[in-house]
Amino acid sequence: MAKEHLIPVIEFCRSHKIEFSFVHTLQEFGLIEIVRLRQTSFINSEELPRLEKILLFNKELEINLEGVEVIIRLLERVNEIQSEMNMLKNRLNIYENF
Repeated sequence: MAKEHLIPVIEFCRSHKIEFSFVHTLQEFGLIEIVRLRQTSFINSEELPRLEKILLFNKELEINLEGVEVIIRLLERVNEIQSEMNMLKNRLNIYENF
């Protein structure tokens, strides 16, 4: 993992006005992954859209973390199903154009 893709958790917390413990709780729920390097915690930049969705659900919509976890997992499953449907449509198009 390249270091330039890591964002210090403390900076993320400061910019979003949240407590470090909240981010740690998200890790405990398995919603994000925190990387530790030399006594500093980092978030991979690829996780930012997911983390910001979680913050939106929790802070703006006032959904508890258990609910957020369910929503995030369902959204991921919907995306997987959509990808699979697109792949199957492409396969079907190949056979229909034969």
